[in-house]
Amino acid sequence: MTDTIPSRLFQQAKKAPSKAAYYVREGTGWTPTTWLEYAREVRRAGKALVALGVEPGQTVGILGFNRPEWIVADVAAMCVGAAPAGIYTTCSAEEVQYILGHAQSPVVFVENEHQWQKIQAERERLPELKYVVTMRGAPEIDDPQVLSWEAFLEKSDKSEEQTFDDRLGALQPDGLATLIYTSGTTGPPKGVMLSHANLAWTAATAVHMVSANGSDSSLSYLPLSHIAEQMFSIHAPITAGYAIYFAESIERVPENLKEVQPTIFFGVPRIWEKFHAGIQANIAQATGFKKLVVQFATSTGREVAQQVQAGQPISGLLALKYKLANKLVYSKLKPAVGLGNARVCVSGAAPIAKGILEFFASLDIYVLEVYGQSEDSGPTTFNQPSRVLLGSVGPRVPGVEVELAEDGEILVKGPNVFLGYYRDEEATQAALTDGWLHSGDLGSFDKNGFLHITGRKKDIIITAGGKNIAPKNLENDLKTHPLVHEAVVVGDRRKFLSVLVTLDPEAAGAWAERHARSTDALHEDGDVLAEVQKAIDELNTKVARVEQLKKFTILPRPLTIEHGELTPTLKVKRNKVAEHFSNEIENMYAE
Repeated sequence: MTDTIPSRLFQQAKKAPSKAAYYVREGTGWTPTTWLEYAREVRRAGKALVALGVEPGQTVGILGFNRPEWIVADVAAMCVGAAPAGIYTTCSAEEVQYILGHAQSPVVFVENEHQWQKIQAERERLPELKYVVTMRGAPEIDDPQVLSWEAFLEKSDKSEEQTFDDRLGALQPDGLATLIYTSGTTGPPKGVMLSHANLAWTAATAVHMVSANGSDSSLSYLPLSHIAEQMFSIHAPITAGYAIYFAESIERVPENLKEVQPTIFFGVPRIWEKFHAGIQANIAQATGFKKLVVQFATSTGREVAQQVQAGQPISGLLALKYKLANKLVYSKLKPAVGLGNARVCVSGAAPIAKGILEFFASLDIYVLEVYGQSEDSGPTTFNQPSRVLLGSVGPRVPGVEVELAEDGEILVKGPNVFLGYYRDEEATQAALTDGWLHSGDLGSFDKNGFLHITGRKKDIIITAGGKNIAPKNLENDLKTHPLVHEAVVVGDRRKFLSVLVTLDPEAAGAWAERHARSTDALHEDGDVLAEVQKAIDELNTKVARVEQLKKFTILPRPLTIEHGELTPTLKVKRNKVAEHFSNEIENMYAE
């Protein structure tokens, strides 16, 4: 049988049938499901899909928050030769229709009535769609096209076991395994086609890089429609045999994290930024002896981090200081935020500021930045526990070729590179040349082989003076300030650079409370303006004159997915920001 993610699931069921594969929180505790039960669920769902008429080569949509039915539907679809296509829960009815219509899915799984209503609103524009399956616990929907989860599984009785086994055995390495619809910072989303070989090779490589094994665990909470979360919640756990815990909701993640204390934790930069703000606020309240202890621990942490990055052992006096700092601070702080057992912490999907990584390292928490895209199954480069450089996105993933074009564009070739874009030959040809993926990102390698991202080709700002400037590092630097949530640098074809800033809701609320101010007018408050100006002045001392930010505006509201200014993975859509805040931009450049 071909080595695929589905075949690995059934191997795990044989190897460790009674070991927990995943946990769901019920009542006051976490209820496990074993590998054998997981495999049986997948088999039953796969047989049900066959009974509904799903054929190899077709697609199956999945729309919902992280939960067992999501991953069961995903793996079951792969088992029978179909390709699952995850959809972000934040997508509008029109966006859901676009993806399901483009994928031509005959079946879609939806979490609840709210997601069903999106399908219902656009049903007339979905001629290929035959069945909507609601996930466990959703209210009954009286519609001939809708099946409850239980009714769906009952359809499996109409399928032969042999048919399922034949479909599973017929899977080919270069066959389409899954569709990842990009969140699309420009234009409609494209369907990234990943093969069974792409997923199997990448998962095995990721497991090897972090030495993952059956005793590990992780918390599943980020969108499963994203390749990174699929790797952490589906492909790597199945490959290594470790358990995942499904978070109850995004809001409950902090509490769930403290309960679970996973060994592997993946977060997008915004998650780490929130941790950073919360921990920093607590540290700032320390006084007297407690303050001295924290200062000792963080200064020791910085020394240790320098040694770790240099590949040097921790010995002598530093080893004694580290042991003491761990006893007094690290061993108490880490469990308090849910990272007491964490041995692998990862940040990905968007750039993160070096200052935030250094802050965590000073507390003995190494957040390893990974760089990649859906088109190469997630990772291109990765800071590994044994080889890390904060501020870089790590060395090349073993087995992957990474080169730089003449203009600095990052090019990728290897077993993880995708098959192309679904039903879009023109976009495929633009992205792939002789097997090389053109990432659209700009970077540079240092002498030790660590990749540093310098910007994105489409984001490059060309000033009126003809200078090319990548805004990423400027924005990331500003976002390390507790009050700053988003920073969007503008200045294309202008005489100088300016920046649009949004305030962090939590930090701004706390600031307003301390200073007895209204949160409604903080974007115009003189003291807040002075704080942001101070951060900009400090940034301007570190960059070339042409990169200095001359003016700024604090926007009256945050950027949102609903307004179309952020993608579901919280990347900024610059064109939408420029369109929605054109008056604010023009005012900064008015003579």
